[in-house]
Amino acid sequence: MPESPDPLDFTGRTVLVTGGTKGVGRGIAERFLAVGATVVITARSTPEAPVTGRGREASFVAADLRDPEQAAAAVASAVEAGDGRLDAVINNAGGAPPADAATASPRFSESILRLNLLAPLHVSQAANTVMQAQADGGAIVNIGSVSGLRPSPGSAVYGASKAGLIGLTQSLAVEWAPKVRLNVISAGLIRTEQAHLFYGDEAGIARVAATVPLGRLATPRDIADACVFLVSPMSSYISGANLVIHGGGERPAFLDAADLG
Repeated sequence: MPESPDPLDFTGRTVLVTGGTKGVGRGIAERFLAVGATVVITARSTPEAPVTGRGREASFVAADLRDPEQAAAAVASAVEAGDGRLDAVINNAGGAPPADAATASPRFSESILRLNLLAPLHVSQAANTVMQAQADGGAIVNIGSVSGLRPSPGSAVYGASKAGLIGLTQSLAVEWAPKVRLNVISAGLIRTEQAHLFYGDEAGIARVAATVPLGRLATPRDIADACVFLVSPMSSYISGANLVIHGGGERPAFLDAADLG
């Protein structure tokens, strides 16, 4: 497809966003609609409200991406919506409820791994088949977490799955080059409609935000803008990278504990 003079103009390009009905995924889908893309979103449940941007609406495909056949069907639906093209995939679907690692059941742990590590692989495999046949290939962005870079007490298996996602991204970036670029975003603390479940009321959210050097939690738009960049021509030489978006990180605990007089 001929390149637009504006590298952030996605008119004529097709993007699949998994977990695109709410939270960060919804913000990503809305952002791609705003820059002109044809957007297909997947989730297990229908969105409560249409996902829109620039006067257009994302197409929805119901899928449980832990099932390889449903993942492949979701990719096929995106290709159909894009008149035979699939330019980018954002593997955003994931998550995990808090769990005590000492007592978590094998079934629970396996489910977390399937959702956060194997589902992105299933989607990426199907997308790669399409992209390898396109003259200009395609790009895949996996949404990871800082939980994959540091201890993740209360969500140990989730953290391990996100660490695995970084390794998977780096390996596939080598295997599938030069046609397909893969990158991962390790996202920090994000304010979504479910932030209260993790951080408490507004006062709790404010206290958590104060621990971030930039003084606030990320927004879905922060992650969405990075996704647009990573699948645009502006990042044509970026592959196998882990982009950490965490507002400067977390203040080291020893700074508060130390007595420096």
